[in-house]
Amino acid sequence: MRVWMFFCMLLANAAYATADEILSVVDDAGNTVMLTQPAQRIVSLAPHITELLYAAGAGDKVVGVVAYSDFPEAAKKVSQVGSYNAFDLETILALRPDLIVAWKSSNPTSAIQKLQAFSIPVFFSEPRQLEDVATNLRRLGKLTGSESVANAASATFMRKLSALRNKYKDVKPVSVFYQIWHQPLMTINGEHIISQVIELCGGRNVFADLPTLAPKISLEPVLHKDPEVIVTGNSALIYPSWKDDWARWPTLRAVKNEHLFYINPDIIQRHTPRILQGTEVLCEQLSRVRASSS
Repeated sequence: MRVWMFFCMLLANAAYATADEILSVVDDAGNTVMLTQPAQRIVSLAPHITELLYAAGAGDKVVGVVAYSDFPEAAKKVSQVGSYNAFDLETILALRPDLIVAWKSSNPTSAIQKLQAFSIPVFFSEPRQLEDVATNLRRLGKLTGSESVANAASATFMRKLSALRNKYKDVKPVSVFYQIWHQPLMTINGEHIISQVIELCGGRNVFADLPTLAPKISLEPVLHKDPEVIVTGNSALIYPSWKDDWARWPTLRAVKNEHLFYINPDIIQRHTPRILQGTEVLCEQLSRVRASSS
């Protein structure tokens, strides 16, 4: 009964909207998302989305998040609806959301479709280029009525991005293997936003040509590629022995020259304004590599 009443309420609200009142944006999946008024009750289905919503000035409208939505601090106090790949539909519906922001490549498609069946607007967030972080901020700001905050945050992000690009635009290329996970061994292809970070810093992702966004690979291709640098975003708490594991392969250039680097995954593996902090760290690491070989 509760779910049916919620469905009827959504239809009734839509019936009273006029064309001038409709808020409309195109999401990262190419879908047009329309609201009759700024969203007031938002459910976020990924940690990076939660962070984007707060950065866009809509944090006070977030009523549901998934596990590991831990930034900013206020996000920790919001009701959890499960994890990004296993969230509870009844819990979400009970929160009476008027907007769901989903992660296209990682949220279960069937679960999202069930939510859409209740006519709840869904915005898909899937930044692939660094500039997409800025456009996500602006579009989320429009949907939530916080455009002034969102547009300012977007402009700040673009200024910092431009400065970093200018700083590292002419540096010597360095081959990089980015290890996103260890068991199974996983990396990123050229379409992943982390690959854009590597490129900005003058790095060359040795697995950029793989067809899958975050592919599982075996050890042999890494040994064959023989990268100059190995970088991991594995949590140091989860995988403290990662350098020791790579030390078993002393002929690898990255191991032989001690070019094994760690970056906090929260600032490199989340599609948020903080990714520029991770970019600065990686760029400095690659600069040290160049300096050591000159």
